[in-house]
Amino acid sequence: MKIFSLSTLAFWLCAVIIAHIAGANPNHTDLEAILQWPSAQHWLGTDDLGRDILARVIRGVEVSFLVTVVVTAVTMTIGISIGLIAGYKGGKWDHVLMQLTNIFLAFPGILLAIAFAAVLGAGINNLILALCLTGWVTYARLSRGQTLALRERLHVLAAESLGASSLRVMLLHIFPLLISILLVEAAYSMASVMIAEASLSFLGLGIQAPNASWGAMLRDAVRFMLVAPHYVLTVGVCMMSLILAINLGGDVLRDKLDVRSENRP
Repeated sequence: MKIFSLSTLAFWLCAVIIAHIAGANPNHTDLEAILQWPSAQHWLGTDDLGRDILARVIRGVEVSFLVTVVVTAVTMTIGISIGLIAGYKGGKWDHVLMQLTNIFLAFPGILLAIAFAAVLGAGINNLILALCLTGWVTYARLSRGQTLALRERLHVLAAESLGASSLRVMLLHIFPLLISILLVEAAYSMASVMIAEASLSFLGLGIQAPNASWGAMLRDAVRFMLVAPHYVLTVGVCMMSLILAINLGGDVLRDKLDVRSENRP
């Protein structure tokens, strides 16, 4: 799992760098090369406008990575902040913040993202905003539950008895103990964000033409499945490999950070 995950991620990273160095243009059209099968000139074939599928797939990876990293960073910040405050403060803070979290949990995340994206409009900025508005819930619940267990630890009580402020206790004495489990959750969430981005783009609510996106490419490829099956298969396999590599990477990270697994015979 570790070898497959690292090699796949390294492959796509190198592909993005090489494409930028080579100056590949994913939007270059060639009407005389429409829906061509893989060849020496076009390794993965061409799409319905004669654009090189390989160049567009690589640009789609770049867009997916950008959206995934930004959304994950923002949702982690929001969710961890809410979870820490709710778990440590308790009382009315916990009640109000968790009720807000439960409202978002009452609806499927992808449906909320579709609704927000439809209201905000299409485009990468609105896509990121829509995913950020719905992706913080898991981090909030997870960090809140862990904080409830950690706030009774002796080192936390000692810091409080010495007059440490609530902010100092949360940031220096509780948050460091949450990092490992939150990193594992982030690894799995990145795959979910990538799927959500592709889903919204597939529905026309995400990345807009002529910019490349895996979701938009799958939407266009489905129309030509019978005459150019390589189009949809190529995009689908590439997307599956990257998401599988991220999920396997999450499994590896979980095993590495799990202290109990190291003590097993």
